Amino acid sequence: METIFIVDDNDVNLSTAAKALSKQYRTFTLPSASDMFELLKHIVPNLILLDIMMPGMNGVEAMQLLKGDTRYSDIPVMFISSRNDAVTEAHGFEIGASDFISKPFSEPVLLNRIKKHLKIEDLIHERTAMLLQRTEKLQRLQNSMVSILANMVENRDKQTGRHIERTTKYIKILFEAMFERGVYSDEISRLNLEEAVLSARMHDIGKIIVSDLILNKPGSLTKDEYEIMKTHALEGENIINSIIVESGDESFLQNAKLFAGYHHERWDGNGYPRGLKGTDIPLQGRIMAIVDVYDALISDRPYKKAFTHEKAIEIIKESKGSHFDPEIVNVFLVVSDLFKEA
Repeated sequence: METIFIVDDNDVNLSTAAKALSKQYRTFTLPSASDMFELLKHIVPNLILLDIMMPGMNGVEAMQLLKGDTRYSDIPVMFISSRNDAVTEAHGFEIGASDFISKPFSEPVLLNRIKKHLKIEDLIHERTAMLLQRTEKLQRLQNSMVSILANMVENRDKQTGRHIERTTKYIKILFEAMFERGVYSDEISRLNLEEAVLSARMHDIGKIIVSDLILNKPGSLTKDEYEIMKTHALEGENIINSIIVESGDESFLQNAKLFAGYHHERWDGNGYPRGLKGTDIPLQGRIMAIVDVYDALISDRPYKKAFTHEKAIEIIKESKGSHFDPEIVNVFLVVSDLFKEA
């Protein structure tokens, strides 16, 4: 049974409303807004009937407190008042009222208005639940797609075992540390951080077009082979852009596109594929550049043995302002121990 609070300082109004509603709803009659807030600590109603003109805290003040509290802000409130002028109603709707009922009210009118409103609320909750379910399903689908595509690349590249898993952890650490310290925090705050971190898994998706003979060559690449390997950045961006065009979902994959296309650019302009310099390089590319190089340094490769964590830190520090964004390197140096533990 649905619960309704009736808040009015007039005993006649309380008894009239309770009589009209008590056969179909669980009702609580409350003579003041302060009594209402006391009861709200224990019971959350489906609807509140709230008088506007009351001594102490009036209905408008009570409404503002309700809407300002996340515990109660979703409770629909219908004003009951003898004041039915346009200004009062407009202000009431502006601060969140669902409807107005004029006093004195008749039982049939009161009952029918409440029935209709609660039916609408039920429909809204039902549709909201369906939308949430679909959104969660879409999110799972997106996550699965990213993981499958990323794993396809990692399974082909035998030289970089678990590179994607590690760099995803590093990206999360660096994003959060930068935001906490106010480094590019304006840009970071505009991102959906969870989606951005997930999409970083696709930064090497362009390697899917690189021959296995080059990708898994047990030794250093020739100059021509290296030029082919370098195409993976632009190819990755193109692959992701194709998915965006087909799916129409630019927001989810935009970060992935930037991670893929720009993670080999250098702060000094000597990177690839575009040779961008400084902050002309998207933030995603500048962050991934550090993460990608750190993981390469601490990992075995056909052409080198893994460096220690300490040596990798030293190399990145020396490349501050040339290969890497100095501001991001400063943050990296502060949290680098977290990389070692990841």
